[in-house]
Amino acid sequence: MKIRLNGKDREIRGGHTVRSLLRELELEPAMIVVEHNRDILERDRYEDVAVREGDTIELVHFVGGG
Repeated sequence: MKIRLNGKDREIRGGHTVRSLLRELELEPAMIVVEHNRDILERDRYEDVAVREGDTIELVHFVGGG
């Protein structure tokens, strides 16, 4: 299915939740803020929110440093 991920069209397999998509992308959910169709998701909802055809997802990575 097609989604828009960080401003680019992307083809992914169906059946993903936000959490499973992050895992497939090899991203650590605790280090990512997800905007799903213009709504910022709480991390405890990543497993409950299904990714559907045409969704727009923006991922923001936290970067540590000092």
